[in-house]
Amino acid sequence: FDDKPHIDMHTSGTTGESKTIRIQKEAMIHSAIATGDFFGLQAGNKVLHCLPAKFVEGKMMFVRAFVLGLDLDFVAPSSHPLEYNDEKYDFAAMVPLQAKNSIDKLTNIKKVIIGGVKVHKSLEEELIKLPIEIYETYGMTETITHIAAKKIGTEAFTTFPNVTVSVNENQCMEIFAKNISGEKIVTNDIVKLISDTQFVWLGRHDNLINSGGIKILPEQVESKLSTLIPRRYFVNGEQDDVLGQKVVLYVEGDVMNIDNSIFDVLDKYEKPKDVVFIPKFKETATGKIMREESKKIVA
Repeated sequence: FDDKPHIDMHTSGTTGESKTIRIQKEAMIHSAIATGDFFGLQAGNKVLHCLPAKFVEGKMMFVRAFVLGLDLDFVAPSSHPLEYNDEKYDFAAMVPLQAKNSIDKLTNIKKVIIGGVKVHKSLEEELIKLPIEIYETYGMTETITHIAAKKIGTEAFTTFPNVTVSVNENQCMEIFAKNISGEKIVTNDIVKLISDTQFVWLGRHDNLINSGGIKILPEQVESKLSTLIPRRYFVNGEQDDVLGQKVVLYVEGDVMNIDNSIFDVLDKYEKPKDVVFIPKFKETATGKIMREESKKIVA
């Protein structure tokens, strides 16, 4: 509400130090309108806001309410946003952990969007059973939260109005969103391009493992193991004298027995050479696992 044409926002710091990005208020208004158009939000719709207002996702819920005329309920962010709440809502935005902890009450919301971190396969299987509209979103601070979404259970993201995408020589996605940024936004996300408005997310280029000349995306390995390990985990590449890098599986919690047969779902080069247990993963305020910071606990 000040006279400045911009707001300074902080990135979540998932892949490194959090940084400050300057976002134009006019672009935030355009982003809110695009969200309203894509999800069919109407003035007077009752909306739940349960995200941290420190980051772009939380700030934009307020902006959508201002711009679209939404009836906004604001609650302090927690991992159980519906625990003491039996209200009925037209729309809400959550991170996967919040959605998982609210499964028994999510039907009180007609339309739910989930973002911040990829939806785990096991959670997706639970969400598909619910008789409401649930979407996974794609976005970042630089794009003023989401610029694409897909219904839970489908593979490809569809971009919002006035947003197109392409890939560069590294197969990383480039975003053209004329109402949000005057410049092309280059991401570290490796995608399979279906068209200039549809893509399948595969993983992050900065996580890529080169093991004996074979390029492996940890996120694809994690997806294959998604229903086979009953804890949080991630896959990372570590230095190896022979292969250059080797695949290592990091599992949260105390040491447990892992049957090697679960790795039969993986290709030869994807199979972990080591399994490391970490008592508690480091994570961002929005619940994203910080891989490098978590590994330091073991070191």
